[in-house]
Parts: sequence; C-alpha cells; structure tokens
Amino acid sequence: MTRVLQAAAIYNVIWGAWVGLFPQHFFHLTGMTPLNHPMIWQGMGMVIGVYGLGYWWASYNPIRHWPIVAVGFLGKILGPAGFVFNYLTGAAPAEFAYTLITNDLIWWIPFGAILLHVHRTTQWNLRA
Repeated sequence: MTRVLQAAAIYNVIWGAWVGLFPQHFFHLTGMTPLNHPMIWQGMGMVIGVYGLGYWWASYNPIRHWPIVAVGFLGKILGPAGFVFNYLTGAAPAEFAYTLITNDLIWWIPFGAILLHVHRTTQWNLRA
C-alpha cells in the first residue's frame, strides 16, 4: 500500500508540473487543437499535483488516511465517466482518452485493493 501511494504521489506531482508548466504539450503530442485558455488545463495540473501531496502523506499510514485514498479513487472513477459522457456527446475528442490510462485506469486495482483492505480491517472507521 505504501509503495502504491508513493508511486501515485510521484506520478501526480510530475504530471501536475508537466501540465502546469507546459499546458499545450499534451495537445501537441496527441494532435489535438491547442487550448484557447490553457489556464484551465493548468488548474487541472495543480489539482492533480496536490492530490500527489495527499497520496504521499497517506502513504505513511494508508489505513488511517483512507479518506484521501477514497477521494483519489472517486476521482479516478469519475474522470473516465466524465470523459465517456463528453465523448459520446461530441464535446471531447477520442485522443483525450490517453490521459485516462495513466491518470486513472492503471490506479483502479491498487487503490481499490487498498480500500478493500480498509473495509476488511476497519469497517471504514475514521478513528482507526
């Protein structure tokens, strides 16, 4: 659990810095139209980077800090759900799905396993 959260923390901080410092780079890599307002994408990078700090702190005691893991897991579920909705309505290009692979999908099983362990050991007790 500790190594998973530390890996997620490092990934999130790097991804957040990349998006914050080079907001158009992902769009150039994927061939998508550059953003008119990169500040919004940079804000997304800031949020992802801050999640990284939370994952790092949660790595010290994942059982005790399970709400941070749960919030991250929820984001990793809702992000792809939002993409699917926007893709189906024509608001998001298919190329945007590349972000989902490393930002969300690869973390479903490890984060889910941590939360399953929390459920089995604490029954979601916030005072564990």
